[in-house]
Amino acid sequence: MTGPGLIEDYALLSDLRTAALVGRSGSLDWLCLPRFDSPSCFSRLLGGTGDGCWSIAPTEPVRESRRRYRDDVLVLETEFRTDSGVLRLIDFMPPHEMNESGEPCVMRIVEGVSGEVPFQLDWVLRFDYGDAVPWVRRVRMREPVLDEHILAIAGPHTVVLRGDELPTRVEGERAHRYTGTISAGQRMSWTMQWASDHGRTPAPLDPEQELRECEEFWRAWSDKIVYEGPHPQAVRRSLTTLKALTYAPTGGIIAAPTTSLPEAVPGNRNWDYRYCWLRDATLVLLALDEFGCTSEAEAWRSWLVRAVAGDPADLQIMYGIGGERHLVEWELDWLPGYRSASPVRVGNAAYRQTQLDVYGEVMDALHLARERGLAESEESWAVQRGMLAHLERIWRRPDRGLWEVRGPDRYFTHSQVMVWVAFDRAIRATEEDGLPGSADHWRELREEIREEVLREAWNPELGAFTQFYGGTALDAAVLLLPSVGFLPGTDERMRSTVEVIQRELQHGVLVDRYTTTEAPNDVDGLTGREGSFLACSFWMVDALAYCGRRDEAVRMFDELVGMANDVGLYAEEVDGETGCFAGNFPQAFSHLALVNSAAVLFGGRTREQKSRRNGL
Repeated sequence: MTGPGLIEDYALLSDLRTAALVGRSGSLDWLCLPRFDSPSCFSRLLGGTGDGCWSIAPTEPVRESRRRYRDDVLVLETEFRTDSGVLRLIDFMPPHEMNESGEPCVMRIVEGVSGEVPFQLDWVLRFDYGDAVPWVRRVRMREPVLDEHILAIAGPHTVVLRGDELPTRVEGERAHRYTGTISAGQRMSWTMQWASDHGRTPAPLDPEQELRECEEFWRAWSDKIVYEGPHPQAVRRSLTTLKALTYAPTGGIIAAPTTSLPEAVPGNRNWDYRYCWLRDATLVLLALDEFGCTSEAEAWRSWLVRAVAGDPADLQIMYGIGGERHLVEWELDWLPGYRSASPVRVGNAAYRQTQLDVYGEVMDALHLARERGLAESEESWAVQRGMLAHLERIWRRPDRGLWEVRGPDRYFTHSQVMVWVAFDRAIRATEEDGLPGSADHWRELREEIREEVLREAWNPELGAFTQFYGGTALDAAVLLLPSVGFLPGTDERMRSTVEVIQRELQHGVLVDRYTTTEAPNDVDGLTGREGSFLACSFWMVDALAYCGRRDEAVRMFDELVGMANDVGLYAEEVDGETGCFAGNFPQAFSHLALVNSAAVLFGGRTREQKSRRNGL
């Protein structure tokens, strides 16, 4: 073992506090403890074996391997077929909901399906993103019960490993290994627990009982999903993935559980996505509420209101999973990066950017929450009115746009459209919900913004709405104009824009978000190309449907669903040349876009529709 597998080779485990990625080879290569945004203790994903991993696999050649999640349950089964028989590896994390005090735990069970299969377990623990080698010792306790385990400590980090057979130290490798044989009908298990207090060893757990309870939890949750359209497995897997990316104590949903998986190899477009973006606000609420996940929608709305509370001038584009504001970006120079794509970044400097679209996203999400029957509080509406007053003062300024470009500020079309959305939803709040506000004044602003966008963003020579005022560059974000209600999809300008984007940014069924080149890009300030954005590809599905090209939209949706990996997960992007996944993984934005395209195509409620309370 050296470097990691392909991004699409990984599957997700989650306990609703943090997440692990397990490869097809049976190697657990990424895990942050105790939260999604904590330092990793297994970092092979961004380096090599010496940066931390936990591998379980046969020691003889594997003739065939296959894996699956158990139905809608977040329990991963990987089967290895060798000449000696079949070994099944079962991986899961016991889930912990909001008010539970359980500490993160990974459980791995090896089951003999047939024959006798020799296998090996390698446990290489490295705290602080692979930078801290722990002090590891074997402990044998007799009180209150006999308990033999491996204790690993480095500074504030403590982990306990238990199992039917404990691995032993590999001389000279700073690793632990167990080699054995599993026979048909036999099961062996290992449990790795994080401890919040190095002086208190977490109590032993029963892996078989925890497995049953894990399955019961996820089955009970998935039973809430209501969807009867095509590709039900893809929609249900996407919703389950969104749940898995939820930090249960607050309801915040991270963009992805990884950092610095590159948008192209080689390349330096590597970012930390273990935070909550306001751009996801409306899509999250629609996806969860539309298909029966009402409690998760409520939790997300609560997180959103808490995160944006305060001075409207301090509104950020993203926050930490607990609502943290400071996400300082720095580089880990000891990690080579995924397939040597450096730098490896922790934190995200874009949190300091000004993006006007977030005001529209927040107003739209909270408007939809009211439409879905979530009561508006006096405090929440006061926060929204404060945001509108601040937006009125700043909306004429350029910004960095939806894509968090690191080039110059511009008047991005999508940003200005979302400013229109903010005032439009405020007007609807007064007209449809009876909330107090200056509807006539907001109506004047809304009309002024609309006229400006139609005048400055439309390029008659191109026959398209452009990325920013007065420009010629295209941007897939303008495909969202019909979905937010700015223009009907049947408007000739939208139909023409869709055709131009198809011609210039679409490759097969994949759509680039905008054009990138090897030379420094004068829009985003970066060098190097990137893959095609899966979310943008699903936005094209929606735009085609709104334009009246439904059959084409359905065919495109069918193809995009087929681009998930073997366990139904999507990354941020797909490399159009190799077909490989690129960017952080699994990506909430991609799964959100899939679910919302299913709603657009197959009868769900969509964000541009007026109130449909009580199903009306």
